[in-house]
Amino acid sequence: MEFNLLKDLVLLFGLALVTVVLFRQFRLPSIIGFLCTGVVAGPYALGLIKDTHQVEQMAEIGVVLLLFTIGIEFSLKELLRIKHLVLWGGGLQVGVSIGVVALLWIALGFSWQQSVFFGFLVSLSSTAILMKLLMDAGEMDSPHGKTCLGILIFQDLCVVPLMLFTPFLGGAGNGLTGIVIVSAKALVVVVVSHFSARFAVPWIFNQVVRAKSRELFILTIIFVGFGTAFLTAQVGLSLALGAFIAGLAISESEYSHQVMGDIIPFRDAFMSLFFISVGMLLDPTVVLRHPLIVVLLVAGIILIKWLVAAAAALVLGFPPKPAFISGLLLAQVGEFAFVLTHSGQQFGLLTPDQYQLFLAASVGTMALTPFSLRFAEPIAGWIAARLPTALKHGSRTTGVSHDRFPMDDHVIIVGFGVNGKNLARVLNGNGIRYIAIETNHHTVKAERKKGTRIIFGDASKPEILHHALIEKARIMVIAISDATATRRIAAIARQMRPNIHLIVRTRYVAEMEPLFQLGVNDVVPEEFETSVEIFSRVLRTYLIPHDQIDHCIAEIRRDSYQMFRTISRRHSHATGISGYLSGVELATFRVQPGSSIVGTQLRDGLLRERSGASALVIKRGDEVNSNPDPVWQFEVDDIVLVLGKPDQLVFAAHLFET
Repeated sequence: MEFNLLKDLVLLFGLALVTVVLFRQFRLPSIIGFLCTGVVAGPYALGLIKDTHQVEQMAEIGVVLLLFTIGIEFSLKELLRIKHLVLWGGGLQVGVSIGVVALLWIALGFSWQQSVFFGFLVSLSSTAILMKLLMDAGEMDSPHGKTCLGILIFQDLCVVPLMLFTPFLGGAGNGLTGIVIVSAKALVVVVVSHFSARFAVPWIFNQVVRAKSRELFILTIIFVGFGTAFLTAQVGLSLALGAFIAGLAISESEYSHQVMGDIIPFRDAFMSLFFISVGMLLDPTVVLRHPLIVVLLVAGIILIKWLVAAAAALVLGFPPKPAFISGLLLAQVGEFAFVLTHSGQQFGLLTPDQYQLFLAASVGTMALTPFSLRFAEPIAGWIAARLPTALKHGSRTTGVSHDRFPMDDHVIIVGFGVNGKNLARVLNGNGIRYIAIETNHHTVKAERKKGTRIIFGDASKPEILHHALIEKARIMVIAISDATATRRIAAIARQMRPNIHLIVRTRYVAEMEPLFQLGVNDVVPEEFETSVEIFSRVLRTYLIPHDQIDHCIAEIRRDSYQMFRTISRRHSHATGISGYLSGVELATFRVQPGSSIVGTQLRDGLLRERSGASALVIKRGDEVNSNPDPVWQFEVDDIVLVLGKPDQLVFAAHLFET
């Protein structure tokens, strides 16, 4: 038995590994490496791949998965909110691009039919390349990111009408009737997808999640995404548009973050195949025979598309800087243009030589897109700075992110069982914001009805932590029972945000060392805390006085946790002042009414003489006083940050109590 497809994939991925690693050494984007891999392995160079059609089919999966994830990241509400971008921005960009290119080609002596067809090809930009670059750069929610997305959605919607017009330009059919029929079908698909988003998809995922099977969950994701793409293809729309609609349907459910985390590895693998397949179509000898023509085509396409897209954004009222950034980012030829070129050759609108020249120019514009993203902001800023003052301010903005729980300096709670709920209650009582992550869908649904800020998902997925805004969080508390998952989550969290304070609940003392090795700041072992609770109850039963029991608990905790902190410092992920403060701790106390310290001044020495501890910072209301003056007088509700040894802090606590 021959495994030709498997052999081809092994060759492509192996060559891509070498090429991309080599390109990364020169700080060149991975996309250029994938394109070059396709050129080298394609039939016009080394000819390593015999059946390019199979590779192209698999590459189509990459485009489908990309649009699927974009739909999940987006939402129907957000799409309706930027409808002006989709309809007016996209319409202006596509219409004016076709008109400008057609006039130029007519002036060069081509027929009007060919000229209009060239306009079709140039008007489309690459959703696959641009969306991946914007997502990797974290700029999807920026003004230029939203502008590009709105225009790209309109371009994808235009693919079918443009394909129906192509036979009409070639004199082989009536495009108007076909456009009306497909538009009606598209309307039906949009209506069905709207009701699916509200009823069908959430119901399907609710049934699947109850089974508590990760494999079944992933199969459901693939079924919904590819099933919708297949159905839209059957009514004449593109696979990619169907995948985007499926993503929109899932984006409205509470499972969207987990879906995103599970599908991204598949998307990235197949997207690399897409870029490789584009490179395989190119004959490199065309560039060698006609270098000047290829360079002029690349420069002309980029210039025309940049100016037209920027002008469309300016007409809509956007400020010059995001408008020019958007224009430059949209200045490449799109993947759907290659679909149109096949129809153009079939109906005599494109000769084989013209096809290869266009392909060479297209690959050139694609390869330059990562550099456009890198230099778009300084270039746009330079242009905007030289415009008249009256033109520097726009009248419209695309808005910001549609995150469900916008916040920063918050706590992330992983696991919303008894520990997680108790912590959330205390945080709420003290006005501290938090986001919880939980894998039990019953808990998620019940807590969301109460208004709890909670996400369904596996916290070991970077995408889930990203949606919990780990980049802005101060503390992360991991309160789950799975030791393996706890270590994995801690490692990923430390990698994503090196300075986050990690607190972990674990079952046994023996599990503490591996966690400290991963950079966890504090570990609370249930085994130890259970022993403390047991001996305290035993002592109470023997009528041992309460203060003596508290003294025993404090002594046991002091000795044991000092040992735990020694382990922590040995595996500390960062060096700092804590390395020089061996044996001492920081504690915060509130001055209570009737306490010994009320009305005294720092220079009286009550705190220092009776406990041996020192006051470092005092907070009164919104005023924070570091290294306070000796004349500072303590008042009720002052919050004092105290430095001292554990036993000193125990004595200091009594001074602040009633």
